[in-house]
Amino acid sequence: MNEPILLVVNNKESLVKIDKGELISYQKKGVEYIHQKGNKGWRKSDDEMFPIIGPTLKNNFIVHTKKGDSVLDQHGLLRELKYSLISSDYKKAKFIKKYKGKTLIKNSKFPLKSSEEFLYWTYDFTFEKYFYLDNNILKIKFIITSMKDMPFMFGYHPAFLLSNTGDEIIISERKKITLSDIYKAGSNALLVLNSDKIILQNCNKKNLEISTRGFNNFMLWTEVDNMLCIEPITHYTSYTDQVFLEKNMRLSKGENIFSVEIKVL
Repeated sequence: MNEPILLVVNNKESLVKIDKGELISYQKKGVEYIHQKGNKGWRKSDDEMFPIIGPTLKNNFIVHTKKGDSVLDQHGLLRELKYSLISSDYKKAKFIKKYKGKTLIKNSKFPLKSSEEFLYWTYDFTFEKYFYLDNNILKIKFIITSMKDMPFMFGYHPAFLLSNTGDEIIISERKKITLSDIYKAGSNALLVLNSDKIILQNCNKKNLEISTRGFNNFMLWTEVDNMLCIEPITHYTSYTDQVFLEKNMRLSKGENIFSVEIKVL
């Protein structure tokens, strides 16, 4: 898995590049829609937040569960694990991460941004990420498998390329949101509750529709004018006291399926 995987349909009209499970490019008719690493803004193009969302500092990095306490940094530990490729062809690719409960994972934020050198979660889980491309839609599906009633939060964190005009408007199912609104929200991100669809106007001079299943909420975040993170989330924790308890989390069904569809309008 040293070279990026390429998905392509309709004589290269739609093209996707995936590097070690990370979506690094989605092009339609030669137009790029994904934030490019190395440009100002975020250092990644996409990522996942699991099994918790948000910072844990105020809770001394502790997450309480019926199986005992875990030590987790901001957004959990999934992003510290590496994807393995299961399969791929010209239209689809499937990746997996596996974790054995209580295994110590080196924290990449230590020591500069965190006091915790190692992280662990008290439950086993597998996390599958599946890409499927057709002419008009890129679908990304997530399958989280664990023991039943495992508490968790989950968020997907893609970054989209903007046109640097300042005219971008984000339309939820209830209201219009401007980049100025998102700037004002700062590091907490701007919350869009009870919504499964966002339309981003003027994403590199086109409109994008981001629709989801299983999440029910979005966070919107950026600090620059060339990039916007539109993040489907199960929970929003920035206005809480960061006390991570089972009652504040979702309980696993054993197999939990989430999906995101990105469509060029």
